[in-house]
Amino acid sequence: MKRTMLSAALCACTALVSACVVEPARPPEPPPRVEVMPPPPAPGYHWVKGHYRWEGNHWEWVPGHWSAY
Repeated sequence: MKRTMLSAALCACTALVSACVVEPARPPEPPPRVEVMPPPPAPGYHWVKGHYRWEGNHWEWVPGHWSAY
């Protein structure tokens, strides 16, 4: 009985440890890019600044764009 309980506890602990996924630390975000803001396409639009987005395993630049309210 003790051997069965010990075996079950060992299997449970092994499953818990193997389920833990450690993500490596991300590198710091690069400095923002300088963008030239084009004129708005029409009245009622606002400028959304460009920014970096974490994509898979690297920082990817998302360009600024005009958005309607």
